[in-house]
Amino acid sequence: MSGSPLAAPGARALWREALARVAPIAMGYVPVGMAYGVLAGKAGLSALNVLAMSLLVYAGSAQLVAVGFFAAGASALSIVATTFVVNLRHLLFSAAVAPSVSGWRKRELAAFAFELTDETFALHAARFGRGDRDKALTFAANVLAQASWVAGTALGVAAGDALGDGKALALDFALPGMFLALLAGQLRTPSQAAAAVAGGGLSLAAAAAGASGLGTLTAGLLGAACGMGVETWTRRKRSS
Repeated sequence: MSGSPLAAPGARALWREALARVAPIAMGYVPVGMAYGVLAGKAGLSALNVLAMSLLVYAGSAQLVAVGFFAAGASALSIVATTFVVNLRHLLFSAAVAPSVSGWRKRELAAFAFELTDETFALHAARFGRGDRDKALTFAANVLAQASWVAGTALGVAAGDALGDGKALALDFALPGMFLALLAGQLRTPSQAAAAVAGGGLSLAAAAAGASGLGTLTAGLLGAACGMGVETWTRRKRSS
């Protein structure tokens, strides 16, 4: 890519830095991608379609939901509608990072949005909050994160029946474990802890009630509101 910062003379150092940032995410993406690859194959999808979903859709939870619907013989409309609801949380991600990328060109915003996931959002939100808005590093990290997901998918497709459904190897725990690790790095203030506890608790309650789509989105909003309330109270207490 001529003129691209990802191919500039200092690109090697850039990719090393991006790899260091993405390594914890990749450690979760590869095993979960393997589980997805195995489950998608068992649902009757061809190897090409399984890999194409990871390349073109690239939405871990939505892909797993879609695979379940494929296996159940659901209609295309049901699959699209459900995955749309599952991914509504990206509205929160967009609102959170929008101020940090407001000066980017439209094609850059489109590329960034396409590869923005729960995990890369956590990574970039922390970076942007520290004032680190290096655009080239952002895109390099996103590319490596998706590459690890696609690699995991390919391994799952190749392994096939040897991995079963992945539960025997605890592959299904890799994703929540990775989220917990990312969350731990974000908890620096009482307001952040309050938002995490409230949002997590409400999200679990929503899942138990069978409303894991819109319920998760609502839980995130309420958790953020709780965090804002604690932050406002803390500031007033300091100023009094």
